[in-house]
Amino acid sequence: MNDHDELVRRVAERAGEEAGAALVPATAGQVAEAEAALGFPLPPLLARLYREVGDGGFGPEYRLLPLIDGAGPTAVGTYREKRAPGRWPAGVLPILTWGCAMYAAVDCTDPAAPVLLFEPSAVTDDWEHAWFLDAGDLADWLRTWLADAGWYEEEIMEDPSFVGPQPWPDAARRLA
Repeated sequence: MNDHDELVRRVAERAGEEAGAALVPATAGQVAEAEAALGFPLPPLLARLYREVGDGGFGPEYRLLPLIDGAGPTAVGTYREKRAPGRWPAGVLPILTWGCAMYAAVDCTDPAAPVLLFEPSAVTDDWEHAWFLDAGDLADWLRTWLADAGWYEEEIMEDPSFVGPQPWPDAARRLA
């Protein structure tokens, strides 16, 4: 058993409770096809989630995007659409839309697989200011969701001690 087995089990359990229907996992072939289309591998935990829990349809609020096949937006399609030097860094895969042009994205180039928040609403020219660090790694982001303790939870945002996601320190370097 590795250190993510219990986490994947808990995510699958919650996903099943919230989905109301059986989630269909991505096949190993679909994950490989997505990685080939992206030009980079998915972090191991993210690949497991897609293969073992579901091809999207679970997670916080609006739920993870399907990886490559879907009637609407997909993670791969959204990456291809958003990827632009100076705006969206290479290797940062959007996995969930928060609405209003905001996304949760995983930095697939970092072994820790940090989860970033892209929030472009107030940005007019310097896209560095649209990027925030939501969680230091994907496992922590999932644990926060499982604990109902994310910044997106209304009671969390209303707490006077609330400190939201902070600017992503690598944004300027990665957008250059």
